[in-house]
Amino acid sequence: MSQSPRISSYDEFWRFYLHEHANPKTRLWHIAGTGAACVFLLAAIVTYRFEFLIAAFIAGYGPAWIAHVGIEKNRPATFRYPLWSLVADFRMTFAWVRGGLDRELERAGVANPQERPR
Repeated sequence: MSQSPRISSYDEFWRFYLHEHANPKTRLWHIAGTGAACVFLLAAIVTYRFEFLIAAFIAGYGPAWIAHVGIEKNRPATFRYPLWSLVADFRMTFAWVRGGLDRELERAGVANPQERPR
């Protein structure tokens, strides 16, 4: 089985990332995980406790990876593009918080979830 060609720019990766997160349930799991990871990172900074860094990693990646396996049925991009994936997780979360995620999805050509077949 051959691998797809390597993505060479973050802009190209962002479009790929949004397609890999086409299902709104997957995005919800990612956004919840990113939010929890932020809380644990803040706790680590405030308390200087390493355990909170471990918790941030688990809270951030655990729900995301589970969503990819259970909902999207694809392989998390983190395994191939770890830094870009981390940046994209935060970008997607902040776009959602600002109310601009639908616009980003539309620009990337991701179908409107209401129009997707079930």
